[in-house]
Amino acid sequence: MSDSILFKPYKSRGFDLTNRVVMAPLTRCRAIGNVPNALMAEYYSQRASAGLLIAEGTSPAPEGLGYARIPGLFSQEQAEAWKTVTDAVHAKGGKIVVQLMHCGRVGHPANLPEGARLLGPSAVAAPGQMYTDSDGMQDIPAPEAMTEDEIETAIESYVHASKLAIEVAGFDGVELHGANGYLIDQFLNTASNQRTDGWGGDITGRIQFALEVARRTTAAIGAQRVGMRISPFGAFNGMAPDPEHFALYEALVTGLNGLGLAYIHVVDHSSMGTPAVGPEIKAMIRDRFKGTYILSGGYDRKRAEADLREGKGDLVAFGRPFISNPDLVARLKNNLELAAPNMDLAYTPGSAGYTDYPTA
Repeated sequence: MSDSILFKPYKSRGFDLTNRVVMAPLTRCRAIGNVPNALMAEYYSQRASAGLLIAEGTSPAPEGLGYARIPGLFSQEQAEAWKTVTDAVHAKGGKIVVQLMHCGRVGHPANLPEGARLLGPSAVAAPGQMYTDSDGMQDIPAPEAMTEDEIETAIESYVHASKLAIEVAGFDGVELHGANGYLIDQFLNTASNQRTDGWGGDITGRIQFALEVARRTTAAIGAQRVGMRISPFGAFNGMAPDPEHFALYEALVTGLNGLGLAYIHVVDHSSMGTPAVGPEIKAMIRDRFKGTYILSGGYDRKRAEADLREGKGDLVAFGRPFISNPDLVARLKNNLELAAPNMDLAYTPGSAGYTDYPTA
C-alpha cells in the first residue's frame, strides 16, 4: 500500500513520532514487589518500533495497586527502576509514556502493601473476583468511601507520580487512566459513585475528579506531556451507562480540551464483546477535542488505514497483537501473518509468554 498513512511520521504539540502505530497499555503483572525490572526493560525495548508505546497501568499510590505484581510509580526506587525501561526504549529510538492507573475499588487487600486500604468514591463493591498471589481467586470486597482528605491525597498522588515520571524515570509523558472502571472512571460513573457532595451527584460533580487530576497534572509537567484514556459506555469492572452518559462525556471532553491535553485515547472493546462506542459519541469527541485522537479497539491494518484516511483519528493503538508480535510494525507494514498470543501466560511472572515471542 504505497499511500499508507499508518507508517507515516506524526508530529503534534508534545510528540514527534516515526509512525502512527501506538502500543496500547497492557497489564502484564511482571513487576515483582511492584518495582519494574530488567525483564520489563527487555519487553518494551523489543517493541520500540511503535511510534508511541504506552506502558502498562502503573499505580501512583500504594492504595492503587489493585492487581498482583503491577508496577508503581510513587517511590524513588520505582522511578529509578522505570528509568532502565525508558533508557532501553530510547536507545532504540522509541517514545514511551506511562499510564497512571489507580485501581480504586478494583482490588483486594491481599494485593495491597501493608497499611494501604481499598478505597473508592462510595462503599460499593466492584463485581467479580480478583486474583491474589497469596490466596488465589477472592471476591472483591467493598471499598471504604473516600473522605475529602483522601480524595485530595489521591489527586496529589497523580501529580507526584507525574513529576517522578518526567524528572526521574525519563518518560516522554503520562496517560491518565480514566477508563475501564478504575478510579477516575469510578468517579464518572453512577454505578460506583453515589456521593452527594461536590465529587458526585450531577455531571459537574462527577467529572470534577477527572478534571482536577488533569488540571494539576498539566500544571506540574505541561499539558503537552499529558493524555487521558476514556471508555464511554464501557461495561468493564461493573461500569454502566446512565441517561446522562452522553452529556457527561461531552462536558468531560470539553473540559479536557480546555486544559490543552496532548491527546485523548478512546477505548472501544466491542471487538471483544463489550457494548460498542457509538459513532455519535466518537464524532462528538473528535469535534470537541482539538488535540491528538488515538483510536483503539480490535484494529487490523486495513481498518486502521481506512479510519485514519477518513479523519476519524490521528493514531491507532494495537493491544493484544503486541503481546505476541514484538515486531508488529514490521509485520503490519509487510502484510505478514501475526502470531497468536498464549493468554494462559499473559499475567504470569517470568519471561515465558512475555519476552520469548520471536520476530518474523
